[in-house]
Amino acid sequence: MYVIDEEAPGEAGAREALLDRAMGPGRFAKTSQRLRDGRLPEVSLVAREGGRLIGSVRLWSVAAAGARGLALLGPLAVEPGRQGEGIGAALLCRALNRAAATGQGAVLLVGDAPYYARFGFTAAVAQNLELPGPVERHRFLGLELRPGALKQARGLLRAAGIWQADLPSVVAPPFPAAPLAAVAA
Repeated sequence: MYVIDEEAPGEAGAREALLDRAMGPGRFAKTSQRLRDGRLPEVSLVAREGGRLIGSVRLWSVAAAGARGLALLGPLAVEPGRQGEGIGAALLCRALNRAAATGQGAVLLVGDAPYYARFGFTAAVAQNLELPGPVERHRFLGLELRPGALKQARGLLRAAGIWQADLPSVVAPPFPAAPLAAVAA
């Protein structure tokens, strides 16, 4: 039996290994990754069984003209040998409930439309938004948690929320951060 809980600070390595197994190294090249780079998630949930991570999902703050309270979901990943058991659905539902409870108006993602449609996601509500890179439009989906939350949303989705550089120095790594120009190169 698995449990869903907040990701613990020491689980970053296990989460990254899970994401590598479930999604492969190409995950870093995805357009939605541009909105996550250098930032901290607003929500980071994991599924654990016997102390081992078997699933992960995160929500990231994003912004767009004409909209408030937007979150980008992803990646949602489940241990390859455990897919099809409902773990991903449980993680997704918990993340959506958390987003609604914290006042988010809508959740956006890039993913498999038939899978996410059963949770209410559609491409129609995201039609006036763009991502900062290439995306198959039919895979760019949204779910309004508040009716009309995306009605006036327009233009390029951009990163919002907490940047890693905004953390207090007591949690900063013991080595100097790379200059911003080096990160962009």
